[in-house]
Amino acid sequence: MKKDKKKKCGTYIGGQAVMEGVMMRGKTCMACAVRDPDGNIQVEAKRLNPSAFAKKASKIPFLRGTVNLFSSLVSGMKVLMRSAAVYGEDDEEGGKVSGWLAEKFKVSAMDIITTVSMILGVILAVGLFIVLPRVITDVWLIPAFPVLETAHGGVWKHVIWGGAKFLIFLIYLAAILLLKDIRRLYKYHGAEHKTINAYEYGMELTPSNVKKASRIHDRCGTSFLFIVVLINVLVLSLVIWATGINEAAIPNGFLRFLAQLGVEIVLLPVLAGVSYEALKLLARFDNWFVKIFKAPGMLLQKTLTTREPDEDMIEVAIAAFEKVLEMDADPTVPETSFVTGGVLSKLLNETKERFKKAGIDESDAEWIYSIVLQIKRSDLEKDRIVRPSESKKIEEIVLKRLSGRPLWYIFGDTEFYGLKIKVDERVLIPRPETELLAEAVIKSAEKGDKILDLCTGSGCIAIAVAKKCADLGVTVTASDISDAAIMLARENAEANKAEINFAVGDMFRNVHGKFNIIVCNPPYIKSGEIPHIQREVHEYEPRVALDGGEDGLDFYRRLSEEVRHHLVKGGMLIMECGEGQTEAVLALFKKRDYAMVMKDLSGVDRFVKIVI
Repeated sequence: MKKDKKKKCGTYIGGQAVMEGVMMRGKTCMACAVRDPDGNIQVEAKRLNPSAFAKKASKIPFLRGTVNLFSSLVSGMKVLMRSAAVYGEDDEEGGKVSGWLAEKFKVSAMDIITTVSMILGVILAVGLFIVLPRVITDVWLIPAFPVLETAHGGVWKHVIWGGAKFLIFLIYLAAILLLKDIRRLYKYHGAEHKTINAYEYGMELTPSNVKKASRIHDRCGTSFLFIVVLINVLVLSLVIWATGINEAAIPNGFLRFLAQLGVEIVLLPVLAGVSYEALKLLARFDNWFVKIFKAPGMLLQKTLTTREPDEDMIEVAIAAFEKVLEMDADPTVPETSFVTGGVLSKLLNETKERFKKAGIDESDAEWIYSIVLQIKRSDLEKDRIVRPSESKKIEEIVLKRLSGRPLWYIFGDTEFYGLKIKVDERVLIPRPETELLAEAVIKSAEKGDKILDLCTGSGCIAIAVAKKCADLGVTVTASDISDAAIMLARENAEANKAEINFAVGDMFRNVHGKFNIIVCNPPYIKSGEIPHIQREVHEYEPRVALDGGEDGLDFYRRLSEEVRHHLVKGGMLIMECGEGQTEAVLALFKKRDYAMVMKDLSGVDRFVKIVI
């Protein structure tokens, strides 16, 4: 990119390098992109919702600088730790510690690390850049060279003190470059600058294009470092001179040192406010005079705080930048979150809340966590740490569930009567109450019985009966109108090693002979009610297995007319019915020797047993 080339697209977007990623901040949102251990780019994007106080403060000169400094420190630390949570995996020992913290105190190790890091960061900053320069000047140099405090009104003392501040910062920046993670962080810093530069110069944001852009940007905070230090020194020197905190006023050197140190700490908010206003003023101009002040910071960027990034790092920066552009342009674009680990109870409750807002049964969240984590649902109460890799699997399933797809279609199988049954869009998902229907058949079966399962769907009832009654020598036949359903039922029978005869046809068509027991769970939902039942049912499960006609009784009418021709004398018909249908179903079977109604797990009349 030529240096004299003028910018085509000005942008307000700024950024920050984080662990294995980049954060970009726009007018209405911020987005952080991180490459996770699997090599995928994860993006967390949040809308900026400043408090009422922050909104008012942003309009008040000098005060806004203090507020912005504090909020930047907090948000910067949070996003840095969030990025570390995405990239990091607990080792075995760390996992044990995290698990103990989760169970005993309901917190994660990352929460503790974040808090401790913020505290230590503040202590380190105060120690290095406030206390140490004072120690160098007031404790070491002044006692050795007293003339520095008196010559020219003590100006040399302040010059040395300011120089010490800047020197310490330079040494600090250079020293941390010895750390491999910091060198990678500075590469991501370079990727951030290159991406913004490429956009401002009208280049298409591709890794190859962005790589050509400069990694130096005049809006980088490093560029204004010299200005901030200069303001810091000038303002503090003026205040200390004006307040008379000198040798004459406070002869005791240690007390004088403490007094000057206290003034500097107390004035931090004021210094932040003054520096912020100065930076805003300088940012409005781009002439030779302003460039003089920016030059030291630009040199620091070039030599210390940025490095040439790899193209995969640039991809991460582009992902964050484009997400901010998208969200700033469209306020309806939803927020996204990183898939990270954390305390089980906290993550589970968050998922339940998401499901609740989407109108999804919260128990689905429990099933997801218990299956992925391979623990019993009852053990979800025992807190532990969910690793990022586990959390990622959970989030993939959660997103599919939030799209409306039924949970057991997502997993591909479900448990029925202790058996694993494969399910997909070809068949209904077996409900827990249907296990009672299978159990009624199993309890009624006698040695040598012939049993027919009409509308078999996944084959769950037929398979359960064949497996549990194998020692009785029963013969089980399963029939369904759907070729696709029978194909899946065959797969389930083979997987469970159940011997079943299959037939494809409408009701009794292609079914030969008579049976001792006929079991049927037919479609029984009223046609007009189907669009109003749960989304996952009417949009995903096969309508042919749901629609029972205008009143939901079409298949029971056909059964009442045809079943006698397929049952032996004294044979038994066992059916599942919709809620409130049992009386109407019984009325259809006027010629019968015996009939009874059985309840489901909720105490609702659900099953009808008829002996003909």
